Amino acid sequence: MITSKLVAVFLLVLLICLTAHSNPVQPLVNDGLKNDPSPLITNETEAWEWVARINPEYEKFQSEKVEADWNHSTNLTEHNAKISVEKKLQLTNFTKRLVSEAMEFDWKNFKDPKLKRLFASMVKRYLNLCEFKISRMYQLNAEMRALFGKAKVCNKTNEPPNKCFVVDPDLEKIMSKSNDTEEILWAWKGWRDETGKKFKDLYEEFVGLYNESTLWIGYKDAGEYLRDVYETPTFVDDLAELMREIQPFYRELHAYVRRRLMAQYPNVSFPTQGHIPAHLLGNMWAQTWENLEPLLRPFPDRPSVDFTDELIKQNYTALKLFQLSDEFFKSLGLIPMPDPFWQKSMIVRPADREVVCHASAWDFYNKKDFRIKQCTTVNSRYFLTTHHEMGHIQYHLQYQNQPIQFKSGANPGFHEAVGDLIYLSTVTPEYLKSVGLLENFVDDEGGDLNFLMNQALSKVAFLPFGYMIDQWRWGVFSGHTPKTLYNKRWWENRCKYQGIYPPVKRTEHDFDAGSKFHVPNNTPYIRYFVAHVIVFQFHEALCKAANNTRPLHRCNIANSKEAGRKLADVLKLGSSEPWQIPFKKLTGVEKMSANALLNYFKPLIDWLKKQNEGEKVGWTEECPPESFE
Repeated sequence: MITSKLVAVFLLVLLICLTAHSNPVQPLVNDGLKNDPSPLITNETEAWEWVARINPEYEKFQSEKVEADWNHSTNLTEHNAKISVEKKLQLTNFTKRLVSEAMEFDWKNFKDPKLKRLFASMVKRYLNLCEFKISRMYQLNAEMRALFGKAKVCNKTNEPPNKCFVVDPDLEKIMSKSNDTEEILWAWKGWRDETGKKFKDLYEEFVGLYNESTLWIGYKDAGEYLRDVYETPTFVDDLAELMREIQPFYRELHAYVRRRLMAQYPNVSFPTQGHIPAHLLGNMWAQTWENLEPLLRPFPDRPSVDFTDELIKQNYTALKLFQLSDEFFKSLGLIPMPDPFWQKSMIVRPADREVVCHASAWDFYNKKDFRIKQCTTVNSRYFLTTHHEMGHIQYHLQYQNQPIQFKSGANPGFHEAVGDLIYLSTVTPEYLKSVGLLENFVDDEGGDLNFLMNQALSKVAFLPFGYMIDQWRWGVFSGHTPKTLYNKRWWENRCKYQGIYPPVKRTEHDFDAGSKFHVPNNTPYIRYFVAHVIVFQFHEALCKAANNTRPLHRCNIANSKEAGRKLADVLKLGSSEPWQIPFKKLTGVEKMSANALLNYFKPLIDWLKKQNEGEKVGWTEECPPESFE
């Protein structure tokens, strides 16, 4: 029973919060929290001493929060969810004190640029809400993550009624291997029914609280807050320009793929507007298309560049995949994985509990504990994923001695690019042959084009998907996309940028964006688009450092200590400098560009143009009429 006293307390807290919201304080980034009339501290030595004193405690709270998140993600119980929320609140309360103390300093006028940047990082990334609101926001995030992690699709035809399928590996195997369009559609629709549809209301509530939290620190909405980390006033326009540079190549690839799929599935109706049904691209989200490689191989008489069978033949395990990746980093003279990594990482799906299988790399902020959470299946796709996540860990290891405020990538795209950077070398025929995984590769024009096609189906097919998710999400945060239009705008973006459309009619009762982990988990996604572009600039620079003489797409930097030194010098900086500085240090330029990507794929681009001569290339920006009820 709720007593009248408790009700009175609750109403008082609610009144305070509502009053604060209707009469918001001045943005923290402009005027701060300081009401004390005493002068601000200008002594920078004293400021550095304060940072040295406060940071161990900061690392402790951050480490405990990460540990609680890890425990929940690797064991989805209500108890672990509760502890995760509690640790987030403890960190939030500590951050309030941290920011309040930071505002005692005249940090905006500090002469030391690194010190000024450190204080700005603390203040600008602080989110302020009444405690019961911030608690609710964390609770919503935990609930959505749990619903996503526990989702299963059941009642498949010709299967026992109690047999249920998880997304990885069960449903993804259907999406990637099956040629039965009814089975593929069952998996595609079922996953959306069991994920986003279940927490659409929770997501709307979360968005409202997240938006409100960013108002307190001077942002119009959460989208502007998330973009600010890139420290580029023209960021949105720069992204659009990159998409324009890439689009002609993507359209040629799309036209080729569409034509081959139409021949493969003559009983499927393809719309005249030029779109591809989203469930036929070999992936639950149509984000990458490499599972279609056998159908799309330019020279089918040449052996496949997929080495899954060889991994299985050689008795590879999840552990052996991680050990192979570690050996690559060591060959560059980089930091080996520390002992706790091997002892505490979750690299296969546990049989005794529910977990979030989405692969992720974790820094526990104590300079010794770094882990990966991944439900590994031994195949070439997880070979890629393993190297990608190990790249994140290498970045964590390199900047571990930075102050906690700088323990992050130069920008979020940097972090994602580092993992993919290593993959660009380890997937080359040269590297795979050196480790005995690609013995039958034919090194001629046909073999080369087969390799590039496989790369394009992974890297280039992804780009519009990587671009459109946050275009949609920023629209949600800004209010341009209300809950009643969540699904319609989601598919309008997919039709426009990817040239795909839903295989069954969608309604606003659906929430298909929520079928992608990064939406309910509130993980910004534009970082992956950025990474997929700049990784080719990074690769080009390191290949030069390694004195590579082969075409860019066949460069393998393994064993190059010079390339390793060049990379480590940048990774060690963390986020202590604006990203343009380490970017120029590595690439020699300050601006993101698709030129290196287009150079990498030039032989394939020329081949695709010849294949598509006389064919319709492209699609209408609008979705086909049959997309919505």
